[in-house]
Amino acid sequence: MNDDLSNCSASEPFALRVIGDDMAPEFIDGHIIVIDPGGRLASGCYVIANHENQMIFRQLLTDGAEYRLVALKPGLPEIMLDGIDDIVGVVSQRSGKRRSEHKRYDV
Repeated sequence: MNDDLSNCSASEPFALRVIGDDMAPEFIDGHIIVIDPGGRLASGCYVIANHENQMIFRQLLTDGAEYRLVALKPGLPEIMLDGIDDIVGVVSQRSGKRRSEHKRYDV
C-alpha cells in the first residue's frame, strides 16, 4: 500500500443503513454500517464517498495513483476518482438482524 493514502478527516464515527443491493452479497439491504471518518484507507476497504454531490457506498481499489470505486454487484460501472479527497469515511463495522451478520472491517 502506498504511503500517500492517508486517514480521512478526523471526526466521530456514524452509522448508515444500506439501501439497495449494489454491495451484495457482503452488504445486503437493511444492514447497518458504521463509518469511521478517521479510518485508514487501503485498497479493498469499503468507503462512503461524495460523488457528484451524492453519498455513495463502494469498495475502494487502488493501483499506484489510480483510485476506483467499485460495486460488488456485477455490471455496475466503476467510478474513477482524482484522489481521496471525496472519501468521507471507511466502513469499520456491519450489523444486521442476526448476530451472524455482525462483522468488523477494521481489524
